[in-house]
Amino acid sequence: MNYSELIQLYFERSNALQSYWTLYVVIIGGLLAFSSLSKQPSFLTTSLVTILFCIFAYKNLDAIRDTTSQRFAALHLIKQSEATVTEAQSLKRAREVLEPTLTPATDQSVRTTHISSDVLTVAAVWSMELRRRKYAAKNPPQDG
Repeated sequence: MNYSELIQLYFERSNALQSYWTLYVVIIGGLLAFSSLSKQPSFLTTSLVTILFCIFAYKNLDAIRDTTSQRFAALHLIKQSEATVTEAQSLKRAREVLEPTLTPATDQSVRTTHISSDVLTVAAVWSMELRRRKYAAKNPPQDG
């Protein structure tokens, strides 16, 4: 692969990573909206939603970590690539300007951010469930 193709690969992997994060945020938003709109307490539904979210979050984190590794591999190849004599000047300038900006998040920061968000999401879902239970206990249904 030449330098241009490696740069293209790096940014393609960056776009894929952004897509995984966007999907994650959309799922969290939908999950919290679903939980906030639910009127009746339901341990079973909340448990099932929690388990399904945890499975999704686990697989999403796995995909994000894989993509992050691919970005680091592409970055390594970018820094190791050699230029032919004819492209040397323009490539040298491109490297000087572009390479310092190629700074993917570390695996540890990705994992920490994702897991922190996972825990907060599950806490919010269960907080809403506990609030519904508390409200239901204070306001029993009226028989008409």
